[in-house]
Order: sequence, then structure tokens, then C-alpha cells
Amino acid sequence: MGEAEKHLSKICKRFAAIVKSHTPYPTNFAKNKDPYRALVRAVVFQQLSGKAANTIHGRLIALWPDKDHPDPENILEIDPALLRGAGLSRQKIAAIQDIARKRIDGIIPQARSLTRLPDEEIIERLTAARGVGRWTVEMYLMFTLGRPDVLPVDDLGVRKGAEKLYRRAFTPKELGAYGERWAPWRSAASWHLWRLMDVKTPDGKQA
Repeated sequence: MGEAEKHLSKICKRFAAIVKSHTPYPTNFAKNKDPYRALVRAVVFQQLSGKAANTIHGRLIALWPDKDHPDPENILEIDPALLRGAGLSRQKIAAIQDIARKRIDGIIPQARSLTRLPDEEIIERLTAARGVGRWTVEMYLMFTLGRPDVLPVDDLGVRKGAEKLYRRAFTPKELGAYGERWAPWRSAASWHLWRLMDVKTPDGKQA
């Protein structure tokens, strides 16, 4: 049992009853992942199945065969018709172009600079890009930067997991207030609430 599970078990007997049957909250993450690349990928994957999104993302990257990923300038310079041909909608093209502009303007910083910022500042900066919502950034915080104290209250799986565990209903605001007791391991609490609902967590792992 990891540190997070020990903490949650100590403060809540309901968590103590479930965490021992779950995969422990992970502690190793690819913290150097570029937020620019992560957000481009997140936009491509919005509202698509994993297989379809992977195909389109692969086509996008393949537009620049000499690079492992297009630079922001590449995204802004390429003919949008080629992006459409890769399978991107006009809305997603506009979002990816805005992400590229925000990187050039310094609003979306390099990974090394980003890791020194607090959670809320990262959320504020990255959601400034078109098509990037708070949930998307919370998943980046949790599963790329490995931030241990994130509670995505708008995630239906997390909320339903809390309702199942505590046998009561929660609005997002109520869950945020109630979940303060799980700090500084709210990411781990979310992890186990997803698993309680027997769903895939956003890192793609099955409960």
C-alpha cells in the first residue's frame, strides 16, 4: 500500500475498505512532456474513440515526415486543407492553431518552466487556449506532471464514484468542498473513485 492509500485509509474507513483491492495510485509520470504537444494531442482526441483519434493524430504528425512533432510555426504555416485532409474538423484546426500561437506568445511555456508553476496557474494558462477546458488540464496535471492533489469535480466518473462510496449525491461544488479532507492526495482519491466505478481512468488503464 502506497503513501496515498495509507493516508486515505487513515482519514476515511470507506476508502480503507476499497483501496486494498485496487491498483495503487501510480507515482511515476513522464513529467517532461511538453504541454504544447500534450494539448495538441488532447484536442485531436476530443469526442473521438481512441482508435480513430490515434489514426488522425498519426496523420497529423506525418504531415512533417522529418520531425517527430510539428513546431508551432509549422502548424500556423501549413495549408489548413492539409489538416482537413488528415481528418481534423475546422473547429479542431482553429483550436490547434490557437495552441500554437499561445506557445509562440509564451502563454503555454516549455515543460521545464511549467513544472515550477502551481496547479491553478497552469490551469489558467493552458485553458487560455481555444478548445482547452479545465478537465483537459486537470488530466495533464494528474497523469503527466504527476500532481498529487487534483480533484476533477466535473468528471462524471469521479463524482459517481464518490456517490457510490458515500451513498449520497454530490454537485461538483459539493464534491470540491467535501474532497478537501482528502488533501494532499486528492489525485489518488480520484484514482480510486474511478476504479470503484470499474471504468478506464483517463490514463487509459482499466480498473
